[in-house]
Amino acid sequence: MTEVLRYSAFTTDPSGGNPAGVVLDAGTLDDAAMTAIAARVGYSETAFVTAYDGARYRLRFFSPRAEVAFCGHATVATAVALAEREGPGELVFDTAAGEVHVTTSTDGGGAPRATLTSVPARTRPADEDTEIAPALAALRWSPADLDPALPPHIAFAGNDHLILAAATRARLADLAYDFGALEELMRRRGWTTVHLVHRPDPDRLDFDARDPFPVGGVVEDAATGAAAAAFGGYLRANGLVTEASRVRIRQGEDMGRPSELLVDIDPDDTRVRVSGHAVRIPA
Repeated sequence: MTEVLRYSAFTTDPSGGNPAGVVLDAGTLDDAAMTAIAARVGYSETAFVTAYDGARYRLRFFSPRAEVAFCGHATVATAVALAEREGPGELVFDTAAGEVHVTTSTDGGGAPRATLTSVPARTRPADEDTEIAPALAALRWSPADLDPALPPHIAFAGNDHLILAAATRARLADLAYDFGALEELMRRRGWTTVHLVHRPDPDRLDFDARDPFPVGGVVEDAATGAAAAAFGGYLRANGLVTEASRVRIRQGEDMGRPSELLVDIDPDDTRVRVSGHAVRIPA
């Protein structure tokens, strides 16, 4: 019987954050077996360590429906699981999206923390007719619901994510979208999530976020490290961050699983660093 560990990432409270399954010894499992395990676990992602050599690991990610090239919260969960078994330090994960470096540490004996360094991020403006308009229709939003200071983009740091900024917190809180329509659009465009954000204070790098994830078989992700990394690249590329900065993203609050993601951006580096804690979920 394959052992599946369960962790919640981007939180110190097992009842918060984003749950992930972690299988540390998946070398004998084929794709069908990993998909079946992910479906049985039922979280948005389960991570599988399929090979390792020292501190270098081959890592694959499966939603309940299919494999995903990269998943930030399951990366953090896996790194913390390995840190608890092997001790904190430097790790390298070989993923379908590329090489991801992770540093693990402990905060004075508290919950372990992991910081992942993404693959190089990139972003482009979203197309009005083929991307923005159908996404707004599926979300049941109007163009007036968008914040003009944060233009819609397709951002990448391992996966593609549509970034849409809500003009108000109330708009972000009222998420009642057409699951089938958004899933079909995301599959057609190759998006992993739609990263919905709101900036409460234009003078601060603090954001609220929600990530619909119908292509993974779940309505919403409680903390999305891959999208946070992509969003960091978006902020840098659009001149919204011009010096080394830390961005704080609050996610999961509207679904009762509050999460905190810390995003470090260097204007001279196309990679983005995303940090958070992870804790074991009691059996």
